[in-house]
Amino acid sequence: MKIKNVIFDFGQVMVHFEPEYMVGRYISDKEDAALLEKVVFDRLYWDRLDSGSITDREVTEAFRTRLPERLWEVADTIYYNWIYNIPEVDGMRELVAYIKQRYGARVLLLSNISTYFAAHKDEIPCLAEFEHCVFSAVVGMVKPHRDIFEHICNTCGIRPEETVFVDDNKANIAGAEEYGINGYLFDGDARRLKEYFDTIL
Repeated sequence: MKIKNVIFDFGQVMVHFEPEYMVGRYISDKEDAALLEKVVFDRLYWDRLDSGSITDREVTEAFRTRLPERLWEVADTIYYNWIYNIPEVDGMRELVAYIKQRYGARVLLLSNISTYFAAHKDEIPCLAEFEHCVFSAVVGMVKPHRDIFEHICNTCGIRPEETVFVDDNKANIAGAEEYGINGYLFDGDARRLKEYFDTIL
């Protein structure tokens, strides 16, 4: 069956999400930077942010129990500015535009990501390329669970078998494929992904 839709992940597919880089923008001391990276980007918080089960204020208050007071302000700065420190993956925005224009494919975005990011999505230039974005914290569902793939298909009126999902996480690809969506495990190479699309679209 012809592929008509492409769903993209966001972090490590459209943009680089690199905590070391994000922290390094605001502090140069290596020991402090290592501590901030460990605390601010702890999956203990970020998994809950992705699911929408913790607030920004609860997260920043939690930082204070693990950091010396002298680092509280910079921790907040890092946290509230990470969305501006996510460089685009080379060639990916252009690739999204290409598959829309060349093949007429619908392009959608599906990301495990916080409500804070969702509230600022209009400030992220590459998101303008997408017809529709689904953010896990907003819908209360996370990859790789079946319900979020079912949600995006039902919401956007697309058929799983006519769809390809691009993600850098093997578990997320497996979840999509279990639901019936075709998967592509992204390795950071936009040129190789373009070649793949040129064979299936």
